[in-house]
Amino acid sequence: MPSRRVRLTFPTKLVKEPIIYNVGVNFQVVTNIRRANIENSAGWVVLEISGGEDALTRAEEYMRDLGVEVEPIVGDIVDS
Repeated sequence: MPSRRVRLTFPTKLVKEPIIYNVGVNFQVVTNIRRANIENSAGWVVLEISGGEDALTRAEEYMRDLGVEVEPIVGDIVDS
């Protein structure tokens, strides 16, 4: 199953929204939070997403449309 690692940056208005949960349910992908720092004013998450290529692309587009910054992670910085 294809997977991608992305860094998500959440603006203040989205910090308390269940976006990662919704991505898993709505796009039938598996989400795995590798690292995170969430505060009241902002937050970031390193997320591994697994599923079909089309579902992965649609999930990323959905998050961007909401206002989440989605950046691909190259290399394996999570395991170091």
